[in-house]
Amino acid sequence: MARPKTITDERLLTAAAEVIGGKGPGFTMADVAARAGVSVGTVAGRFGSKSGLLQALTRQTSTDNVRRMRAAAAAGADPVAGLRAALLTWFEGLTDPAEAQHHLAQLGVDLIDPELRALLADLYAVTEETVLDLTRQADLPHGPPPERAARVLTGLLYGVSMDWSIRPRGALADRLAEDVDAVLDAWKGR
Repeated sequence: MARPKTITDERLLTAAAEVIGGKGPGFTMADVAARAGVSVGTVAGRFGSKSGLLQALTRQTSTDNVRRMRAAAAAGADPVAGLRAALLTWFEGLTDPAEAQHHLAQLGVDLIDPELRALLADLYAVTEETVLDLTRQADLPHGPPPERAARVLTGLLYGVSMDWSIRPRGALADRLAEDVDAVLDAWKGR
C-alpha cells in the first residue's frame, strides 16, 4: 500500500515561489526543499526537474489568479468596483522591489524555454479573458470596446509592476491603485 501524500503540491509550489522571490533564477531544487522542510527527493519525485517545478508553478499561478480575481470581483459593491478589486489582486503582497526583480529575472529565463513560454502565454490569456469578462460586466460608457479595455488594463498592470520593480517609488499597491483608478475614472466619465 502506498504511503499517503502528506506534503502537498501547494506547499512545495509556495516554497518555490518564495525561493524565486529571494534568489531569482539561480535557485535550486535543494533551495525549494529546504524552504518547504522536505528532502530534495520529495521535490524531485513530485516534479521531476526544475523545469517541471516551474511548469507546475505557472499552472498553479494561473488557477490562483483567476480564483482571486473572481472572488474580489464578487465582493465588489458594483461591477466597476469588482473589476477594480480584481485587478488589484494581481500583485497582492508584493512589497519588496528586490523580490519583484527576482521574479522578473525568472520570467526572462522562462521566456527562453518553449514549454514555459507556452504556459506563460496560457497564463496571460486566461488572465486577460477574466479581465475581459469582468470588463463586459462593468458599465464603462467612455471606455473602448471590452476587448481593447481588457488588453489595456492587463498591459497597464504588467507595465506598472515592471516599472516599479526597476524604479520603486512608493508602494506597488498604491501605484497600481492610482493608475487603475485613473483609467477606470476616465472610462466612467469622471
